[in-house]
Amino acid sequence: MTKKTLIVTGASRGIGAATARLAGANGYQVCVNYLANQAAAQAVVADIHSHG
Repeated sequence: MTKKTLIVTGASRGIGAATARLAGANGYQVCVNYLANQAAAQAVVADIHSHG
């Protein structure tokens, strides 16, 4: 089975972070893109990984 991939810009906070988390929870491969807050982006990635 192939997974769909979603690239989310501004994924370290707000709507971008929520979109990335929701997509990850629904089986998408998610590319988390951010501008300045690496720690917040890494937290989003960790959340996505923790839910499978």
